[in-house]
Amino acid sequence: MTMTTLRRIIKGGFLNFKRGGIVSWAAVLVVTITLSVITLIIFLQAVLHFSLSQIKDKVDVTIYFTTSAPEDKILALKSSLEQLPEVANVSYTSAAQALQLFRDRHQNDYPTIQALDEIGANPLGGYLNVKAKEVSEYESIANFMKSDNALVLGSASIVDKVNYYQNKLVIDRLNTIIGGAQRLGFLLTFVLVIISIIITFNTIRLAIFISKEEIGVMRLVGASKMHVRGPFMTEGVIYGIVATLITMFIFWPIGFWLGKNMTDFLGINLYNYYLSNFFQIFAIILLSGILLGVISSLLAVRRYLNK
Repeated sequence: MTMTTLRRIIKGGFLNFKRGGIVSWAAVLVVTITLSVITLIIFLQAVLHFSLSQIKDKVDVTIYFTTSAPEDKILALKSSLEQLPEVANVSYTSAAQALQLFRDRHQNDYPTIQALDEIGANPLGGYLNVKAKEVSEYESIANFMKSDNALVLGSASIVDKVNYYQNKLVIDRLNTIIGGAQRLGFLLTFVLVIISIIITFNTIRLAIFISKEEIGVMRLVGASKMHVRGPFMTEGVIYGIVATLITMFIFWPIGFWLGKNMTDFLGINLYNYYLSNFFQIFAIILLSGILLGVISSLLAVRRYLNK
């Protein structure tokens, strides 16, 4: 295809858009609504991802040690756990730190503090707090602690208890909820996008219907399918670009309002999210808009090309 032909196709697309008038702007409006739905889905996914991350951060496994456990053995076990691919982070709280935390937590409980002072010695041992990369991986970490692996050999004598089995029911339920929420989010996204594509296609088909006689004349004079399709594809690109700019402009104040008034409720400042991910969101919306416009135009004009 020569540059002259390409220029003619692009010029034809702009002429089609201009001649379409209200119908062209109706198509832009429908594409804008579709892209707004996609942007809302991006926001919802951000809220869901943040909420799930917050929940995951609250789940952990704690390994409690006996009061006589040597610190070098505890640190050796900590190092072994950090080598596991499932483990995201391991933090160590010494017996002295555990005692201070206990005192701080019960500073207003005089009988408890008095009883602790009467004991004299520190009745608490140190502990390791283990966070996995995924909630589903806590069981494998607990199984690792029970194994005869050389990395944990000899650790059983210093471990008082591992609280995974007390929390197993909660962790399993949480893992189920997270999986269900992710599947529901994907299904909702898929359904909304399909509905939006159908509406967009029908609107653009109406816009092309106006030019059906022109398409017929072009076919009669021997114009190639590409010469016929080209201007309508360009028109579809225009729909996508204009709708993208309108969508990004609309969501600027919407994001600001959500960030100002809904941060405490949602847990995430969507305005900051919008600004920090502006170019990624813009790229997704622009690509979606152009694809919607071009594919819908191709499908709509094909009907007249096959006659």
